[in-house]
Amino acid sequence: MTQDYEVEFVERGERESLVLIRGITPAFANGIRRAMIADVPTFSIDTVRVIENTSVMFNEQIGLRLGLVPLTTDLDDFEVGDEVTLSLSVDGPATAYSSDLVSSDGLVEPADDNVPIIDLKDGQRLEVEADAVLDTGKEHAKHQGGVAVGYRHLQRTEVVGEKGEFEDEEPNILRGVIKEGAAEHAAVDATDGDLVSTDEFGNDLAQRYPGKEVEVTDVENAFVFHVETDGSFTTDELVLRAVETLRDRATELKDAVQL
Repeated sequence: MTQDYEVEFVERGERESLVLIRGITPAFANGIRRAMIADVPTFSIDTVRVIENTSVMFNEQIGLRLGLVPLTTDLDDFEVGDEVTLSLSVDGPATAYSSDLVSSDGLVEPADDNVPIIDLKDGQRLEVEADAVLDTGKEHAKHQGGVAVGYRHLQRTEVVGEKGEFEDEEPNILRGVIKEGAAEHAAVDATDGDLVSTDEFGNDLAQRYPGKEVEVTDVENAFVFHVETDGSFTTDELVLRAVETLRDRATELKDAVQL
């Protein structure tokens, strides 16, 4: 038997997206979240060879900062365990940034140019070589390309009545995404069935439906994922690769059971 799933982007960006997936159980939703955090590999600096360091910072501190610089990762061209060498050579007075890292492979470079590594004073110098390795978040947190991944039920709103004439307009805070079910009462133009991020109305239902009593219910087996990456790859890539890892593990289990 096959299961039909529906995937829809509520908001779609290179590094941050809201993704609605229908037709999955809470357990499966959590599996997708865990896969995005722990199973999709990224490059991260793992070994640092210090050639010269006359700064005020210990070699170990330099290595820690370099390990936290996100690196672009092309998973079609590399496999877990592959290494790429990067070098850094900066003389003070200057601030060493991630943009000063020079990679031996154009596919693996700092995802951001403005990550500060160290501030060098006059006469100070830092020169290092570093090996970046491709590995997964379950081995070390620095390999987690999904830096902020979570999910909530899709929620449906219904207006159930009017607030009393003298009743205070208390905030009705809600976070996530709503499926519009009371469009005729919304403070903005809306259509029933619209998917709306609660950020659009300050997370306060009292602002979207002024003067109304609102009831919120969870939509069964429909979850909205907030996906944010460190720039190693896009949110599209992270979601697709995470689902692929789940599929591969399920296939492996099926084959083992059939032996």
